Amino acid sequence: MHRLEYARSRRAIMTGGTIAATLLLAACGGGSPAGSGKGPDLGSGPAKAGTVKAGALKGETLTFVSYGGIYQDGQAKAAINPFGTESGAKILQDGPTDNAKIKAQVQAGNVTWDVIDTTNIFAAQQCGKLFMPLDTSIVDTSKIPAGLITDKCSIPAMSYGLILVYNTKKYGTNPPTGWADFFDTAKFPGKRGIQGGTGDVDPGVLEGALLADGVSPQSMYPIDANRALKKMSSIRKDLVFWSTGAQAQQFLESGQVDMELLWSGRAYSAVKNGAAYKPIWNQWMPEADAIAVPVGAKNPKASMAMINYYLGAEQQAKLTELTSYSPINIDAKPNQDDLAKSFLTTTPERQKDVFKVDNAWWAQNHDAMVTAYTNWLNG
Repeated sequence: MHRLEYARSRRAIMTGGTIAATLLLAACGGGSPAGSGKGPDLGSGPAKAGTVKAGALKGETLTFVSYGGIYQDGQAKAAINPFGTESGAKILQDGPTDNAKIKAQVQAGNVTWDVIDTTNIFAAQQCGKLFMPLDTSIVDTSKIPAGLITDKCSIPAMSYGLILVYNTKKYGTNPPTGWADFFDTAKFPGKRGIQGGTGDVDPGVLEGALLADGVSPQSMYPIDANRALKKMSSIRKDLVFWSTGAQAQQFLESGQVDMELLWSGRAYSAVKNGAAYKPIWNQWMPEADAIAVPVGAKNPKASMAMINYYLGAEQQAKLTELTSYSPINIDAKPNQDDLAKSFLTTTPERQKDVFKVDNAWWAQNHDAMVTAYTNWLNG
């Protein structure tokens, strides 16, 4: 699954659902009025993920912003609405997340969004600029799986991965095992599906090509985009490009490709629907949304309290059950069947095979990589 399919026609689970009819228009704003003093009394003692002092935010209004559809519906049911019930806050929702709107609100000093689900790359890029550092006296991050926190201003909203899958009917007796095999069309003939929407590229696409070309994980950054794209050009005649999560999934369900690089949630959905494919977890690439508080939020403490509640084990388990995204609390125990469990990305088993994407590097170089990839697609 991927973070921006709503905004860029790519969100992996944005296949249904709508934003609630009670959306708050931006001009109506939320949070505490200016001059509200030190903020709410959230209780004493260290923060504990998934909890909030009963009634602590009575009279407050908070607006949560995400990408809509099934994903935001799941967030609301699992964490955001229960937070409002326990804390006493009135919860409003808006969306989809729009980076330009975030920038405009902060620059104008009229911030009407209180907690925002955005991309992890954008959150890292704008840490200390558009997003404020997390208040760790309120936000308990101790249960987040190792490696998922990539900046000081956000926590992961959920976890998923960019993975390779292969057609078991075609390669059943001699299956591919990694990135080199994806690029070896002599040993493994057939069509390959890969991201092809201009205007963006996921972290992991270029890294996979370089791994196949012999670059070691330790020498990956800075990414040599020219070398990566040259490697991709070597199999271009066998590539089939997808531009949305739905299209990537359909490639599997129709058998249009023999291997594909796509989001783990879409792969799971295709296999669940009967597609004869298996994932390759060797050096899979982790991805995640991020949740952050904009600079100038009316009541930062209340916003931080919402984030802390969102991180609870019970909340994360329910979110996984509702959306199939992997939980970002190590104590979460979602009730899932064996197939769904096999696609979770935050288990110790999966973490052993992960390729560690350098999100800090991507935050600094994202635009240059997007330009290079888009030029290659159009070349």
